[in-house]
Amino acid sequence: MSAPTADWRPDPLLTIDDVAGWLGKPKNTLYAWHSRGKGPRAIRVGNTLRYRRSEVERWLDDHTDPER
Repeated sequence: MSAPTADWRPDPLLTIDDVAGWLGKPKNTLYAWHSRGKGPRAIRVGNTLRYRRSEVERWLDDHTDPER
């Protein structure tokens, strides 16, 4: 595996609080979505969920109304 390039930055991992605030949804909604396979894809880190910012943005794009 090669070393990352000098300008490479990791995709930030957001907490469930971060995503709940961003989406304006309660944390319980995000937990329910996760258990049902809905909502943005999450990563389990220990006993907590983390979200890649890019995954949340992709999920938002996928759920944006089409242009009219």
